[in-house]
Amino acid sequence: MRVEVAYALPDRQRICVLEVEPGCTALEAVQRSGILDEFPEIDLTDTKMGIFSQPVANPERHALQDGDRVELYRPLLIDPKARRRERAESAGLQRKRAAKESSSTASQTKKLSATPGAGGSGAAAG
Repeated sequence: MRVEVAYALPDRQRICVLEVEPGCTALEAVQRSGILDEFPEIDLTDTKMGIFSQPVANPERHALQDGDRVELYRPLLIDPKARRRERAESAGLQRKRAAKESSSTASQTKKLSATPGAGGSGAAAG
């Protein structure tokens, strides 16, 4: 049966196609794929795996089906919830700054229009 093993970095990815016998596990497919030679930084003791984005809890026991793609997941550098919170806080600060600048500009415009001769509504010079 035909299966794939996939691994991706931000700047490159690799998908290895293998022919394996029925009963081959996700872990066995990764080991046979040669992907560990190409990406020696992969540590199978810590690397999470999945099949088509569905996590596999026990890759050493998960028997593959014809056409499966075993995906190796890199560890997260930052917790997604923490990153969303940081973006939301940053966006909130930007909105506050924009509102403050807008308020300041409106205040300056008001002062200019209240200054005599600034509005241009006086008599035409002759």
